[in-house]
Amino acid sequence: MQQNQPLPPKIKISNFNFYYGDTQAIKDLNLTINENRILSIIGPANSGITTLLRSLNRLSDLSADARHEGEIFLNGEEIFNAEYNVVALRRKVGFVFDVPTPLNVSIFDNVAYGARLMRPKKTKSELAELVEQSLIKAALWDEVKDRLKAPGMSLSGGQQQRLCVARVLALNPEVILLDRPCSGLDPISTAKIEESLSVLKESLTVVIAPHSTQQAIRISDDVAFMLKGELIEDGVGAQLFARPQDPRTQDYIAGKFG
Repeated sequence: MQQNQPLPPKIKISNFNFYYGDTQAIKDLNLTINENRILSIIGPANSGITTLLRSLNRLSDLSADARHEGEIFLNGEEIFNAEYNVVALRRKVGFVFDVPTPLNVSIFDNVAYGARLMRPKKTKSELAELVEQSLIKAALWDEVKDRLKAPGMSLSGGQQQRLCVARVLALNPEVILLDRPCSGLDPISTAKIEESLSVLKESLTVVIAPHSTQQAIRISDDVAFMLKGELIEDGVGAQLFARPQDPRTQDYIAGKFG
């Protein structure tokens, strides 16, 4: 009787290098990202973390002087393959930036925007259900359900960030990337986003650059520590924070640099 084979990783990064002109931002990186888990990528400024996140859905293509070496696989397919559909990739792998970027339209239309483009034949009731479920997953529904026609720009900073999360979720992604999404938010808004991430990992994979080591400790299933473009070590979050193998990781966690 043939035994079931283990599932492949959601994302596999192999011998990945990234350059802006003559400057190397990522150096020979190898990393596995498993499905339905929260991976926090931690490290000081200029460690290549944002570049790595942008490479995972090829937003890095938008930099004219950028180039890469190596491979990134999503569901076993190499995303930099010339035949890979980049539009489909960015729907599967959504991105939430550090600064909230709501559109200058209503709360409802902010969430529905991408879905209307991708699936224009959705009925009004289907679209309303999609908006509601996306706002629930982003922990925002209870705060805005009675004012969906209000401008998205009228929300607080924390609410705007959760609105941006909901807009990504409306496209039904498989992976969501978050680049320091709580960096300018108050503790209550931060807690709500962290709460939503713990729910989201049940249905998708979360990769986040947290705004602090403390946040990484709170939310991470897995952790990767990067320094000057290199992956220093990675592993299960609780184990890595308790017993880091590299003294540089220990020093960073202890706040000796950052």
